[in-house]
Amino acid sequence: MRKGKDAILRLLGKGEPVPYRQMLKALNVSRHERGRLDDMLDYLVETGEIAKLPGRIYTVAGAGDTVRGKLSTHRDGYGFVMPEDGGEDLFVPARYLSEYMNGDTVEAQVVSTRRDGKREGRITALVQRGVTEIVGRFEAVGKAGRVIPDDPKLGRDLFVTPGLAGGASKAKNGQIVLAQITSYPAGARPLEGRIVEVLGEANDPEVEALTVIKKYELPHVFDEKVMAEAEQQPQQVTEEAIQGRVDLRERLTVTIDGETARDFDDAVSVVREGDKIRLWVSIADVSHYVAEGSRLDTEAYLRGTSVYFPDRCIPMLPEQLSNGICSLNPQVDRLTMTAEMLFDAAGARVEQKFYTSVIKSAARLTYTTVKKILVDIDAGAIEANRHLVADLKVMEELSLRLNAVRKGRGSIDFDLPEPQIILDLQGETTAIVRAERNLAHRIIEEFMLAANEAVAHFLESTPVPSLYRIHENPDPVKLQDLSEFVFGFGYILKVVEEKVSPVALQKLLAEVAGKPEERLINEVLLRCMKQARYSAENMGHFGLAASSYTHFTSPIRRYPDLVVHRILKRVLAGKMKGVDKDRLEARLPETALHTSKRERIAMEAEREMVDLKKMQFMRDKIGEEYDGFITGVAPFGLFVELVDLFVEGMVPVATLPQDYYVHLEKSHALVGERSRAMYRIADKIRVKVAAVNEPRKQVEFALVGTLEKRPIEPIADVRNAYQRIPIKGKRPKPRRR
Repeated sequence: MRKGKDAILRLLGKGEPVPYRQMLKALNVSRHERGRLDDMLDYLVETGEIAKLPGRIYTVAGAGDTVRGKLSTHRDGYGFVMPEDGGEDLFVPARYLSEYMNGDTVEAQVVSTRRDGKREGRITALVQRGVTEIVGRFEAVGKAGRVIPDDPKLGRDLFVTPGLAGGASKAKNGQIVLAQITSYPAGARPLEGRIVEVLGEANDPEVEALTVIKKYELPHVFDEKVMAEAEQQPQQVTEEAIQGRVDLRERLTVTIDGETARDFDDAVSVVREGDKIRLWVSIADVSHYVAEGSRLDTEAYLRGTSVYFPDRCIPMLPEQLSNGICSLNPQVDRLTMTAEMLFDAAGARVEQKFYTSVIKSAARLTYTTVKKILVDIDAGAIEANRHLVADLKVMEELSLRLNAVRKGRGSIDFDLPEPQIILDLQGETTAIVRAERNLAHRIIEEFMLAANEAVAHFLESTPVPSLYRIHENPDPVKLQDLSEFVFGFGYILKVVEEKVSPVALQKLLAEVAGKPEERLINEVLLRCMKQARYSAENMGHFGLAASSYTHFTSPIRRYPDLVVHRILKRVLAGKMKGVDKDRLEARLPETALHTSKRERIAMEAEREMVDLKKMQFMRDKIGEEYDGFITGVAPFGLFVELVDLFVEGMVPVATLPQDYYVHLEKSHALVGERSRAMYRIADKIRVKVAAVNEPRKQVEFALVGTLEKRPIEPIADVRNAYQRIPIKGKRPKPRRR
């Protein structure tokens, strides 16, 4: 047999991929020598010298794809490279990650592809470090110490050496600190750094917020020059500023927002014209006050978006603007950009025009008040707002028309419940409740969607470059996984030529509405979707089933909206010259990339802050019992979310009743070999809080009992699970308590 490393590489070096059986013949491998060949092939794949393709086909290294992207690591050591081009994530085993950290930008080589199309790779180059500073808990060790990162994904502690202690001498055991990395891991050398700031005591709500701000490097303080520029802005709208604008001050216009909102950037007005309805959506004209290239503009671009925590907002613009002259406060003149649209009886847009305007909001309404008027028919609320009731009813009628049009073309609505964190005056979590989403929310949502889409269509019809909000088609592999997942619940989702229509997904959501698995399938479907992003190229919006879409309605809190306002103004004024178009064309791709990134960072920070508040709420709940439902099943246990509390935790398999448990991956189930006890995704169970690990943001539950099980569908493979579990003979590799 000629099966040494050199022989294998010579065979593959001829350029053509070689199937395993063909390799056996080419290298003259006997039956009893196959084990040695397999070992050598595995070694060459692991070292990256060759690549393994689906169907046990081998090829030379480099024949597999090269992937460049951001590394996302798991606390268990493995990771994924998320491609910059938005393709499928590449799995990287822990053995290749000893010198790399979560957030690094890397290049990786695909070394194998499974039959299901999922790829595995190894990192070949570091492009850029993603983390330069670490927030964590300080532990003194001799004259120096170590920092245990707040982010469990980092997977390693930072050692503070005596010569680089920096602020270590001031830090006390258990305090939260900010450390700067001075040396990254390499071989036996650990992660090293120095303390640059002591943030404060753990469990202090202010320190918790500061921890997230520092971790995500969120700009949260405006410098003196930016503030000086903000303070130079007028406190009132001047007559000079009104000149040349359409005067809408006599039109009945209102804002509808949440109870705690302080910045109002959209106002609406309607009038019935026969069977048609005319809608005015007037948006704060932030671009009038924030000049392109100014310090205010530069800072707004840097931030990209406002960030919202349960107890505070980190605004994109200083409060003098966001809550002052730009905010559409009631009974004061405000400068706006207006989208005026006419919709026919079927909800189709038949007319549109855009212009600069001035309005005077007649009332600052809340979602609760509007619900009381339109849904609850509350006599007190109706009497207090008699002059608005008729218009609010017309708004309701129009919103229903617009919603019907969207649904008719396949627009997908995820009506997932979201948590609302209730805090006391000290910032401690006192309750977690389901955030209300009522008719009033849907009215404003439909009007904003309509305005954004109208502006996008208009700008696309001009030869001027613009910024679009795009949502690409779902990833084919994830679609197939989704199809298999819902099949286990008895639903059919057809994936044709690796694609699925929005209408098919909409139909699926309608089928699961009201079922125990509704929320779970909604969440899985949402995870299958690609994240919407900004782009200088219009590629449509899959989720909204819209050929053109942009963001126009929130310039106080989103920088892309401010960009769109400036472009729209120039187009309407006829001031877009060739040189301006060229400059825009050059800048917009970078603006889209930057603002998309800032949006993702803001969302991650907001999610983490909510998770911190959840842990804060659960810290004194040890021993208490709650109802929950199984959201995921793994060989090591059950993922469970508490009903109405939105807190997720784990029931370790070791704590389940004594048995051997087999993990049925496709059925998302754990089955006891002796007891035949089955725990499946979406089953409702009763659990007790066993432990809360705040630093790792983990909650451990103990199973109390089963409340409600899903019926076993004939088409699901779990129906025959009992027969497939061997009782005699060779056991599988089950998880044992």
